Amino acid sequence: MNMPYDALTEATDEALLVLYANGDPVAARELARRLVPRCLGFAARMLGDGAEAEDVAQEAMLRLWRIAPDWRPGEAQVATWLYRVVANLCTDRLRRRRPVDLDAVPEPEDGAPGPLSAMLDAHRAEALQAALDRLPERQRQAVVLRHLEGMGNPDIGAIMGIGTEAVESLVARGKRALAGMLRHRRRDLGYGDD
Repeated sequence: MNMPYDALTEATDEALLVLYANGDPVAARELARRLVPRCLGFAARMLGDGAEAEDVAQEAMLRLWRIAPDWRPGEAQVATWLYRVVANLCTDRLRRRRPVDLDAVPEPEDGAPGPLSAMLDAHRAEALQAALDRLPERQRQAVVLRHLEGMGNPDIGAIMGIGTEAVESLVARGKRALAGMLRHRRRDLGYGDD
């Protein structure tokens, strides 16, 4: 059922959209009369190009007509929804305008070590494990808990059933022993001559 034109000019945007969704073409004309000039002006200011602004306004209105049957009254204002669509369409067009020199875009870093770095890390881990295996069990346990697991001396002492001073002593002796065992391998482990 079509409403008289005078009544339509007094209706809200939301009411007009609901009427359009129910098949009233006059409601669609009134809503377009209200909204298209605003969309067009906004798009023209965003894009600086009248022809592109017309395309954007037309696309935005088509999207409004498509969602009309699913419009949920009270969730958003029609004009607000439409401005958001226009803004997104303008943003998309502005992004496409920017020339992108693919050679100038840096490759994204994936954070993973390169193959040489990964091989060196694996080689170092093997050397460390071999040296740890040669430490007395209590020193190995204290060094692993402190430096590889990141625990504090009081926690290590509680785990090992010894005092903090004993932990410090075991860790210090274990580190000295590891340094002695690995000293001659510094160069092949990538640490230089020092």
